[in-house]
Amino acid sequence: MAKDVHVVERVEVPEGVTVSIDGMRVKVSGPKGEVERDFSHARGVLIRLEDNSVVVESFFAKARQRALVGAIAGHIRNMIKGVQGGFRYKLKIMYSHFPINVKVEGDKFIISNFLGEKGLRIARIMPGVKVQVKGSDVIVEGIDVEKVAQTAANIELATKVKDKDRRKFMDGIYIYEREVIA
Repeated sequence: MAKDVHVVERVEVPEGVTVSIDGMRVKVSGPKGEVERDFSHARGVLIRLEDNSVVVESFFAKARQRALVGAIAGHIRNMIKGVQGGFRYKLKIMYSHFPINVKVEGDKFIISNFLGEKGLRIARIMPGVKVQVKGSDVIVEGIDVEKVAQTAANIELATKVKDKDRRKFMDGIYIYEREVIA
């Protein structure tokens, strides 16, 4: 396996966004808020500020370090997009017979009457994420793409149909759109 002498990726920092780096902890601040992420698990990768960009680099990198350089640069790009505008996931409430009732209570998304069940199904809402119910749509918004995506996944998984034919029982709440808010 060959090693690359120097693997580097630059992430440009736009106007109105500030990035601070403390060791392997990256903090991105912008008009919508602040996102912080720790990359201390990434051995052999260096993160530094240079002029108006973040430089992610590795010296004598094997395949794992090359992959980490690209992944960390991608995470930082997503953090910058998040503090500039944010992320939005849209989910659709689908049912054929029993109408699904949903409501948001604090950090919980409560689903009732799913397939006529008497019990409640509860999905966790991650901190810093806003969930709204508008008719048959559920809108999940926030500045951290991972928390927004995890909240949407929690809601979708809470309505997973078990022990039934998925082709017949298609009731549930499903993600149908992902977007970056400009």
